[in-house]
Amino acid sequence: MRTAQVLLVTGPGGAGSSTVAAATALRLAADGSRCVLLTARAPSVGGLADAVTVDVVTAQPALEALWARHADQVTAAAPLLTLPPATSVVPVPGVTEFALLAALAGHVRAGDAEVVVLDAGPAPAATALLSLPTALRWWLGQLAPTRLRVLATLRAAASSGHPGPAAGLLAGATAVEELLDAAPLTDPSRTAVHLVLRPEPAAADQLQETATALGVLGQRVASVTVSRVLPEGPGEWWARRAAVQREALRGVRALVERVGEVAEAAVPPVSVAELTALDAALPVTAGEPAAVPAPRRADGGWALDVPLPFARRGAVELTRWADDLVVTAAGVRRSLPLDPLLRRCTVAGGALNDAGTDRATLEVRFTPDPEQWPPGLLAAHAAGAGA
Repeated sequence: MRTAQVLLVTGPGGAGSSTVAAATALRLAADGSRCVLLTARAPSVGGLADAVTVDVVTAQPALEALWARHADQVTAAAPLLTLPPATSVVPVPGVTEFALLAALAGHVRAGDAEVVVLDAGPAPAATALLSLPTALRWWLGQLAPTRLRVLATLRAAASSGHPGPAAGLLAGATAVEELLDAAPLTDPSRTAVHLVLRPEPAAADQLQETATALGVLGQRVASVTVSRVLPEGPGEWWARRAAVQREALRGVRALVERVGEVAEAAVPPVSVAELTALDAALPVTAGEPAAVPAPRRADGGWALDVPLPFARRGAVELTRWADDLVVTAAGVRRSLPLDPLLRRCTVAGGALNDAGTDRATLEVRFTPDPEQWPPGLLAAHAAGAGA
């Protein structure tokens, strides 16, 4: 079975990312691809659902379905707890992102699409969606660590078919992990992020901030579409507006290679014919695998390089907690599990190289922790470093 590709479309809001997503799905379907447009808002283009599969995900029904599916497990785990029915559950912030994640996993599992065009909404919602898999895995690791799972399994085996509360809760954790395994949002070779901007002075800054946030999450900007570009016209107002647009386009093109333009329509497209005429579809290209940060030998120890495009000095935070390296930039935080080698080391420092450019990289330096290294191995490492 061919693995589904995901085209995630986002922007700062008001730039037309939903229009670009719908136009892309429409063109893919017209070209013969099995395509699904996944969105949290119903498209306003009449007849679009007849030309392409549209999956509109709303938070409340998705939460009710999830609650009804797992309420029995929670009740078995905590029999003294009285749970409300699914129709009385109040959604919490983040439910929409989780519902989109679950719907995406469902399409991937079903194999009903070659391409899923994901209308992720404004950039803050898109980064929240992209960060959800790693954030959920982190919380599952805190609430259901490996040792607790082993104990729960042993207890269930010894209880003759009467699982305790921990076993019930761990069953729910397993279901969430299976969902995360199916949704490819953390894999740049399967999920490409496309940014839609308006031709305004803030466009370049918005691009850099989004690129840095994506870098924290292990993603990148695959392409940029500058939308709602006005045609030139007579008079001083038009001349000034055209100059602003040209400067905005110049600033964006100086930062990324793949930049497309979409003209401003007199009225928003309300039919398939008008959407097609707008020519707003993305250039669909194969995703590129991201280089997984791996330790490299450095003076007296090792270094780990974390790409953070356009990050600036003083705007990146780095901490170490247990076996994780925690990186924060552009309002996004990610916990990176360290490999077995670096877990036995201490963080000696960090530096942001090529700050403010698309090559910006956080270099984290590590030195061996004497308390976790056998004396002979530590001496051999010191001798090798000296040589």
